[in-house]
Amino acid sequence: MDAAFDQELAQNYGIKFHDESLLDEAFTQASYVNEHPGMHLKFYERIEFLGDAVYELVVSEYIFKRYPELPQGQLTRLRAAMVNEQSFSSFARECHFDKYIRLGHGEEKANARNRDSLLCDIFESFIGAVYLDQGIQPVIRFCKKVIFPKLDEGWFDEFFDHKTELQEKAQVNGPVDIEYHLLDENGPENRRRFKISVTIDGKEYGVGTGHSKKNAEQGAAKQALQHFK
Repeated sequence: MDAAFDQELAQNYGIKFHDESLLDEAFTQASYVNEHPGMHLKFYERIEFLGDAVYELVVSEYIFKRYPELPQGQLTRLRAAMVNEQSFSSFARECHFDKYIRLGHGEEKANARNRDSLLCDIFESFIGAVYLDQGIQPVIRFCKKVIFPKLDEGWFDEFFDHKTELQEKAQVNGPVDIEYHLLDENGPENRRRFKISVTIDGKEYGVGTGHSKKNAEQGAAKQALQHFK
């Protein structure tokens, strides 16, 4: 594997492979193997199979413990948002995995290294390679650094109902008046941006922004919830 990639993994994520052949396998596509028959290489699909299961377990345990009040259905939807092609391909690009995939000439010309489906596979195979090489703890540390902070950044907010949670928290000692106020609206028609505040009994507790009033209200409610935790 590329020495620059080894250094990047070590510096950014504290990962140094003991068996680098696992990392090579995780980043090798079948087209590359077919073009180098004398090298007796393996490609990523078997390790990807394992990585998919390992990642799903790590994510499931994390959100199960982090959100003890979420029902099973909502946990399932949240996990689905964190375990899908769009999320995986985004994570892979963020980690520069696209730069280090070994492809055959035809796939390279077809710009396969920018294909979401391939990046998704490579991300899962990387997880599998780390697990095979070092066990579950480095996988957990990697997820804590790369993926779990995105819960706080709002990547998956659409799967939470912060408004309902705020209503329940705010009214625990009796009825209160919760209102949402549009503070600003700007941007082109196809990309409007809304800024909304939430008040409880006339006092502002949070402000949220989003490309729809619903998302902005959820952001305001999420911020307001910090006063009740």
